[in-house]
Amino acid sequence: MGFFSLPHVENSLRRIRVFHEGVYLVDSKNAKLVWLHADYPYYWFPESELPKDYLKPTQLGNKDVTIYDLVLGSQSREPQEVIRHHHTGKLTGLFTIEFDKVDMWFEEDEEILVHPKDPYKRADVLQSKRHVRIEVNGVEIANTTSPKLLFETSLPVRTYIPKTDCRLDLLKPSTLKTSCPYKGEASYYHVQTPSGLVEDIVWWHPITTLDILPIKGYVAFYDEKVDVWVDGVKQERPELKE
Repeated sequence: MGFFSLPHVENSLRRIRVFHEGVYLVDSKNAKLVWLHADYPYYWFPESELPKDYLKPTQLGNKDVTIYDLVLGSQSREPQEVIRHHHTGKLTGLFTIEFDKVDMWFEEDEEILVHPKDPYKRADVLQSKRHVRIEVNGVEIANTTSPKLLFETSLPVRTYIPKTDCRLDLLKPSTLKTSCPYKGEASYYHVQTPSGLVEDIVWWHPITTLDILPIKGYVAFYDEKVDVWVDGVKQERPELKE
C-alpha cells in the first residue's frame, strides 16, 4: 500500500456482517476498506448503519470522533474503544468496530479472523524438491525432499514439511494457538532435545484457508531459531523480530 496516501478508502464489494452477543450489529453491503497504515485494512461503515440500539457514548471522544461502548447482554464493561464514529477528515461519516472486541466477522458467509485480508497481498503454496534439513541444538529434527514453500507478500518464505519427515518423537504439543487471516488457525509444538526443551518453534495448521489448503497438516519451523540446510548449504538465520 506504499503507493497510496493514508488513510486510504476503497469500496468493498463484499457483504460484511458483525456478530456479537447473539445479534448482528452490522449487516452491510456498503462497507469500506480503510488503510490507516500500510500493513492491512480495516472495515468501516456509513453512519446510517450505526447499531444505535446497542451503543452508549463514552467520555473518550471529542468533536472529531464519537466513541461508543457496546451495551449488549449481561456482560458489563468499563468504557472502552469499541466503535469510533468520525465527523471530520477523510473518514467523515464513517464508523469502525474494533475487530477483536466482538465475537465474529463474516465476509459473505465466510468467517474471517484477526483482520480483513489486504486485496493487494497474496499467499501462494508451491511444491518443491529441494532437500531441506533442520537441526535444533545440533539434533536433526526434519529431513525432506518434498517440502511445500509458502510465499506471502512482504514476508519471509516459509518451508512446510510433511510430519512423516520429522522426528515426531521429539515434538511435544504446546498449548499456544494463533490465528491469521491469510492462513487460518495454527497449533504449536515444542522440540525436546538432550540439552533442553525449545518452546513453540514448530507450528502447523489443522484448519486452513482455501488459499493455502496444500499445507494443511504440514509443519513449519521458526527459521529464526533453528539451523536450516537447503540442498546441502547452511542458511543464514533471518533477523529475529520480536
